[in-house]
Amino acid sequence: TDKDGNPKYKTTEEPRIVNNPDPIWKKTPTELKDEDYKSFYRELYPYTFDDPLFHIHINVDYPFNLNGILYFPKLKKNLEVQKNRIQLYCNQVFVTDNVENIVPDFLTLLHGVIDSPDIPLNVSRSYLQGDPNVKKISSHITKKVADKLEELYKTNREDFEKKWDDIRVFIRYGMLTNDSFYERADKFALLGDTDGKYFTMEEYRELVKEAQTDKNGNLVLLYASDAEEQHTYISAAKAKGYSVLLMDSVIDVHFIDFMERKLEKATFKRVDAEMADKLIEKDKAEVVSKLNDDEKKQVQELFTGAIPSDVQVHVQVEALDENDAPVGMIQPEFLRRMSDMSQMGGMEYMAGMGRSYTLLINSNHAAITGLVDTMDEGKKKDTVSQLIDLALLSQGLLKGEKLSKFIQRSIDIIK
Repeated sequence: TDKDGNPKYKTTEEPRIVNNPDPIWKKTPTELKDEDYKSFYRELYPYTFDDPLFHIHINVDYPFNLNGILYFPKLKKNLEVQKNRIQLYCNQVFVTDNVENIVPDFLTLLHGVIDSPDIPLNVSRSYLQGDPNVKKISSHITKKVADKLEELYKTNREDFEKKWDDIRVFIRYGMLTNDSFYERADKFALLGDTDGKYFTMEEYRELVKEAQTDKNGNLVLLYASDAEEQHTYISAAKAKGYSVLLMDSVIDVHFIDFMERKLEKATFKRVDAEMADKLIEKDKAEVVSKLNDDEKKQVQELFTGAIPSDVQVHVQVEALDENDAPVGMIQPEFLRRMSDMSQMGGMEYMAGMGRSYTLLINSNHAAITGLVDTMDEGKKKDTVSQLIDLALLSQGLLKGEKLSKFIQRSIDIIK
């Protein structure tokens, strides 16, 4: 106070701490609790509301110096994630959040901090790729990540399976892009089926080899890319005793193609690529058609004439199991897969291949043989239209006015 008793004020400057002098990543794991790691994660990413699934603490002082904490965030099935979430420090001083060419591309999906004085900073990206220390650091981080995942798989498989849907995009991306990670991940990477069960590739091959090996000795791995939209096809395949995998992330189009090149005598086929009776070719007696050639031609013409002009559909009549569906809208696996990949790559002119379908008609189903027997042209026309619309509906191709007409016709049928 002054001589009159009034308070006196003094302006002082507090030191501004730019970098934490005692960062968590410089401590040893034994000094820290799980909550410490979560608290640091929230400090790094205050606008991220989900806690990380788990973390890896890295402490290396030979043959290079490397410290850090990497977090596994929840990754959605669509690969819409930022790749600038790992912060690079040099002796506790922040340098950049662009660590591409310092760590393998798939590791940039992780969050966290790495700190190393052994990474050259004021050099070109191309120089970084050839730097021996950077290569060693990159390999070590990849190994630590694989070690952690394998440990989780071996020590608590049940918990690993619960986390699988949140980490599968990361693991599959790593397998696609990094050979050393693939060799490790092949032991713990899982496949999920449409019943919510999980298997390693080795386990799954053993499970389905008896039922799903074709006449040429190739294992056919059936899959769905959308369990809801392809439910009809999934049910038909399961009725045949087949198992169906769920491959519904955006990266799975490439992962399937990649795995076919890695596996011996195995192929993937989407469950709607054929009618259930033809999904897996077996050595069995040829199914005899209940319709003769003239009747099959008559049926083909009936359906061809009723196909909407805005849909590319080729009509095909075949003798299938009489318990199979009367009609099915299918896409050959190769064309659809090429179309999906082209669409992802922005090549719309090639993506158009996926808009072409085959309407497969089962000449042994009662609804089809009945078309030949009936003389009522009106009923015949309605039945054909109804069957075509049901096939279109199964592929999500019935919309707008066509869908309204289908609904009205269905109501008229049950009156």
